[in-house]
Amino acid sequence: MTAVLELTDVVAGYGPFRALFGVSLTVDPGEAVALVGSNGAGKTSVARVSSGLVTPTGGTVQVDGANLTRSQPYHFARAGVVHAPEGRSVFATLTVEENLTLSFRRLKGRRGVKPSLDRAYELFPVLGQRRSQEAGTLSGGEQRMLSLARVMVEEPKLLVADELSLGLAPIIVDQLYESLARLRDTGTSLLIVEQQVGHALDLCDRVIVLDHGAVTWSGDVADAGDVVSQAFTPAH
Repeated sequence: MTAVLELTDVVAGYGPFRALFGVSLTVDPGEAVALVGSNGAGKTSVARVSSGLVTPTGGTVQVDGANLTRSQPYHFARAGVVHAPEGRSVFATLTVEENLTLSFRRLKGRRGVKPSLDRAYELFPVLGQRRSQEAGTLSGGEQRMLSLARVMVEEPKLLVADELSLGLAPIIVDQLYESLARLRDTGTSLLIVEQQVGHALDLCDRVIVLDHGAVTWSGDVADAGDVVSQAFTPAH
């Protein structure tokens, strides 16, 4: 079985600063993998490498068996990789539905707007309830849902989700992860980059622990409890 995503001995950084040191990982078709670690561990760098936003200085990145190591982000997007970065980006003065319609018309054409809207409201029912509300008046969590809906409706081959729970209320995080579970049920593979690990462990099959830019442990969720706890225990 060919992995949807395979990183092999990836080295990457920003100018003189090296962020990743020989990172190797895979995400298989239909699989959900949690990438966890403390602040500064390199999780966001892995997410950016996985979607072409950062080009490695060493190692390889393959998507569905194709070597995309030096490719531009749009090549990753064409291969079915969607990156949902931390934070949110919406058009504040447009309604929820207008925000979604702009994205869906660009991606799927005029005829694709209606089914895409239906799918967005299925994934995020609260957006259906807020469809006529200006996006700038939504709560932070609802704006996060709106930004995610624009990419999740594509039903990508792989969704790279970076720090979904950052700064959000627990009830909103619950709703986001319910939507991720529904997306996974359609066959999308997930790479979940998280610092708050509880929801990620409930959703995912495997866990990869990152520390100081290197993989320190990889295995099944069932075996990850003590390892993950130690990864978030400050050194004395």
